[in-house]
Amino acid sequence: MSQLIVKRVYDPPLPSDGMRILVDRLWPRGIAKDRIEMWLKDIAPSDVLRHEFHGHPDRWDEFRAAYAAELGSASAQAALATLEEKLAQGPVTLLYAAKDETRNNAEALRLWLEERPSAAKNR
Repeated sequence: MSQLIVKRVYDPPLPSDGMRILVDRLWPRGIAKDRIEMWLKDIAPSDVLRHEFHGHPDRWDEFRAAYAAELGSASAQAALATLEEKLAQGPVTLLYAAKDETRNNAEALRLWLEERPSAAKNR
């Protein structure tokens, strides 16, 4: 698997970012379309999940488990296939808008990708 980076969408783009992919359900305020190369909103947590865990960093493990379950949906699986294609081509930066730099959906997605059994085969 190529290099996978997680970065806040408001941080300046760098050449080392590779393909910059937004993995939030909502477009971030004040961000021009040319700062993001792809938007995979179907890979983002549902609105219900996002609202349920917003502002509750103490429920991180619960959020990750619920988000992992959502990643099994057909629309999320299609978005994951696209993400895996991009990873096969080079570095990918998962972009998110949340203020918490350690507990956000992009980091949860990165961890999920690295922990799933098929990830070991792709390395």
